[in-house]
Amino acid sequence: MRTILLIGVVIVALVIGKLFIFSKPGEGKESGKVGEGNKSGKSGSAIPVNVYVIERESLDNQIFASGTVVPNEEVNLMAEISGRLVKLDIREGSFVQKGQLIAKINDRELKAQLQKIGYNQELAQKIETRQKKLLNVEAINLEEYDVTNNNIRVLEAEKEVVESQLEKTEIRAPFSGRIGLKNISVGAYVAPGTSIVTLVQSNPVKIDFTVPEKYSPDIRNGNVVRFKLDNDPSTYNAKVIAIDPKVDENLRTLRVRAVASNPAGRFVPGMFVKIMANLEANKSALMIPTEAIVPVLKGKKVYVVKNGKAQEAMVVTGVRTDKRIQVIEGLQPGDSLITSGIIALKANVAVKVK
Repeated sequence: MRTILLIGVVIVALVIGKLFIFSKPGEGKESGKVGEGNKSGKSGSAIPVNVYVIERESLDNQIFASGTVVPNEEVNLMAEISGRLVKLDIREGSFVQKGQLIAKINDRELKAQLQKIGYNQELAQKIETRQKKLLNVEAINLEEYDVTNNNIRVLEAEKEVVESQLEKTEIRAPFSGRIGLKNISVGAYVAPGTSIVTLVQSNPVKIDFTVPEKYSPDIRNGNVVRFKLDNDPSTYNAKVIAIDPKVDENLRTLRVRAVASNPAGRFVPGMFVKIMANLEANKSALMIPTEAIVPVLKGKKVYVVKNGKAQEAMVVTGVRTDKRIQVIEGLQPGDSLITSGIIALKANVAVKVK
């Protein structure tokens, strides 16, 4: 009896529920609409991001490059004529003055030729003196006198040729510098082009380095650059004296030459140096945080906030510092650059500035 009563109560409850709850479809539809509205209008659907407002600022334009120490002057002293080397009175590595005799080639034959020409000149001069007197009294014709006078000029020309050959037997230092290692010894027979020794002038020294072609408008003669040597904490200065008039078409770099004083001989030609060049400051640069850059297949892009949504912008970058990078194209002053949550961003996604 008690079981039957319990079953009856459950049936009554189900009937009441059917009448007052499940029998109101309008209310169910209304409820569904509200639910959809809440789903689409959630306040948390916009991605919270941090933004950086872009402004123009001054940028210290500093570049780093690798360079090489080059001698101020360097020449490979060679023989100009053939002959036996009779003198090489130098010490390897020693300092020589400009004009100092480095090597001497046997010149006995040339001196003999010069002496012969001298005798012929004396005779020709005497003949010319006598013929001149005879010409004044018309004892000889003018043609004979002209031949004698021409012989004198020919002998003078021959003398100059032999004297120039004699000068080539002496190899002298064209400038002051240090002698390198000898390539030949006294007594050897030399021919034109035979290398004897190298002469190097290393005070001052030249510093050769290259910079990317985009910096070519900023490099000028007279700019002061700094450089360092390996295992040397000191910093040295050099002054730009020459710029290559063309860019290397293979490497797209510009060759620059600077000069540095070297009285103590600290800089040895051939040394590797690290160059630090401060170029003219850019007073209207657009600098952004490096974390805002997104590398893509066609270059680099960033996200900016426009009308509450993230928009993509392709950019061209320039100078990079430890935390920021210069934007050359793609952004304008006043743009709101997104700097956080970039991984989750897509174009036209709603964002909310923190």
